[in-house]
Amino acid sequence: MTKKLLSGKRIAFLATDGFEQVELTKPWEAIKAVGAEVVLVSPKDGSIQGMNHDEKADTFNVDKNVASVSAEDFDGLVLPGGVANPDALRMCEDSVSFVRDFFKQHKPVAAICHGLWTLVEADVVRGRRVTSWPSLKTDLKNAGAQWVDEACVCDEGLVTSRKPDDLPAFCDKAIEEFAEGKHAEQSAS
Repeated sequence: MTKKLLSGKRIAFLATDGFEQVELTKPWEAIKAVGAEVVLVSPKDGSIQGMNHDEKADTFNVDKNVASVSAEDFDGLVLPGGVANPDALRMCEDSVSFVRDFFKQHKPVAAICHGLWTLVEADVVRGRRVTSWPSLKTDLKNAGAQWVDEACVCDEGLVTSRKPDDLPAFCDKAIEEFAEGKHAEQSAS
């Protein structure tokens, strides 16, 4: 991929304590490497705790509080997984509204593993083809999504993957969708 593919684009990463570290760092590095400005957004100020499965990993400094930003400020959104992270995000109305607004503005969104829980709360998966960590299958189906067991699924600007092993395909497809920009069919239910 060319170094400047995402030059001039701002990509938000929405996370809080308990995110799966590699699901943030690998896409962050890949997206930054092709020229995008990457911004860590959280409902929490200061720093947030990464996890390697169920073990504490590194902490990361938050760039912006979700209450102080808008989807209008960004060209795309990444939602890393981890169990505690999306569970907390879906309980935060500012986070849910932030996610929903990307869909209202037809902007690409990439979510991996448990990160799709926040999409369920935002009510943006109805009629969409998605994948996730297998334990979310019923939640996604109940929210109206068509769940499939594939490494990476793209449905009109919504990129989803199952787990860290899927990160190479997830990163490549997310970069492609961010480069394409807005998708007319990418919208909130």
